[in-house]
Amino acid sequence: MTTAQAQIRKGRKFDQVVDGAREVFLRDGFEGASVDDIARAAGVSKATLYSYFPDKRLLFMEVATRQCEEQARTSIESIDSSRPPQEVLSRVAHQFLGFIYSDMGQRIFRICVAEADRFPQLGQEFYHSGPMIMRAAMVDYLHQAVDRNELRINDFDLAADQFAELCKADLWPKLVFGIIRSVSEDEKARVIDGAVTTFMSRYGVADAALSTA
Repeated sequence: MTTAQAQIRKGRKFDQVVDGAREVFLRDGFEGASVDDIARAAGVSKATLYSYFPDKRLLFMEVATRQCEEQARTSIESIDSSRPPQEVLSRVAHQFLGFIYSDMGQRIFRICVAEADRFPQLGQEFYHSGPMIMRAAMVDYLHQAVDRNELRINDFDLAADQFAELCKADLWPKLVFGIIRSVSEDEKARVIDGAVTTFMSRYGVADAALSTA
């Protein structure tokens, strides 16, 4: 059990509190969300809220990890292991970027970075709740694509991480540093197309590409 988990006490109204917090965090962000507003949205007293979550950061990370788990499940469901890499990689990228470009995705990232020194376990829990699960699913798919002679990969973990980084090219750092505020579907499609094309240029098998054309 992590330090953060040890500080959380679950009870009858636990899910009710988390649902109310999710509504307020999505509306007002982390800094703008007040405990009073969260308690009101959850339909509980502040005393009940604090009995479950003594720190607002812990409540935010409970919301965040649930969001990440749901995103990971949705992304994994989009992976049809029988389909060719170009198709699967594109679908995974759309799911991945849809989350990290979202307001919640950016808030999760920023709070993990901001609290990294004081609460390193928050970032660790976030990583284990979503990114690590999705990475494992990608590695499993890449193994199957290699077995079908559609890809040629030696280091599967590295290849999965490289694809994730390719998906974050150009637009993600601009969002993080406030250079841009939003991303259009055309801009997202441009990055995804570049990521898939670059990945396939590095790991694709020419004969397999011809046979699926």
